[in-house]
Amino acid sequence: MKYFVIVNPTSGRGLGEKSIPHIESNLREYGLDFTLVRTERMWHAAELAEKAVQDGYDVIVCASGDGTVNEAINGMMRARKNGNKQPAFTVLGIGTGNDFAGGTGIPTNLNDGLKALKENKRKKIDLGLVKGGDYPEGRYFGNGIGVGFDAAVGNEAIKVRWTRGLMAYLIGVIKTVFLYYNPAHVEIILDNKETIKQTSLMISVMNGKRMGGGFQMTPDSKPDDGFFDLCIAETASKGRIMQMIPHFLKGTQAALPEIQMKRAKTVSIKSMDLTFPAHADGEFICLNGSHLTLELLPSELEIIYA
Repeated sequence: MKYFVIVNPTSGRGLGEKSIPHIESNLREYGLDFTLVRTERMWHAAELAEKAVQDGYDVIVCASGDGTVNEAINGMMRARKNGNKQPAFTVLGIGTGNDFAGGTGIPTNLNDGLKALKENKRKKIDLGLVKGGDYPEGRYFGNGIGVGFDAAVGNEAIKVRWTRGLMAYLIGVIKTVFLYYNPAHVEIILDNKETIKQTSLMISVMNGKRMGGGFQMTPDSKPDDGFFDLCIAETASKGRIMQMIPHFLKGTQAALPEIQMKRAKTVSIKSMDLTFPAHADGEFICLNGSHLTLELLPSELEIIYA
């Protein structure tokens, strides 16, 4: 088998570049036939992954955070739409959140990820496709979509340079509580059957379980069950938001009166007044969006996991 390894050298505050010698030595020790390439710019991972599929690689590996993982998945899917055979995919977790890995059973640390690559245990998972915002033709995602507060938190978290992971997102939460005052009144339609209209602080549409390196948005979600899991939060005061945070860390928010947990295969989110920010796997799909449509694609990606 041929392995194509995409490394984002800036992932994890530079951990990506520092990890390259360790990755290469382990892959050589395992006797794997691999090519390793560094990303150089935005969407470079998508270009590299698409070309690797076209060139017939058997496994694509992302040594990166969730943003580069998302790019690579989009490149692979673009190649698949053009008739190419889809290789397997996995992640070596060196990013800030590693939420895609954490929600799919892929190890979230580098050494365990390398061992899983060697052991080659596989399964197929679902993917999502979101259309709207800056991506009217669609963008694929593996972990989840965040609309409103969640997206605003991510925007603040990336500004935190002195720490990474859950701590950066917690700082982002605290900053956002005092900056994100005005959530939109939205209409959410699930499977063209159920409609929810409310002023929503946050809407998370998940294929995985968590966001922000440890916030358990949908702790019962399974990435291979053919459904999105949703966590929909009604607007709340600043003080109440701070009270809710520990519940999201423990995954117990379903018991809160402001929270609705839902499941669906298709989702429409439309603002009735203000625009909203939104992200896919931590990457912004809009800062001032008004309408998103989401579709679940079952058993779309084969992954190597632990």
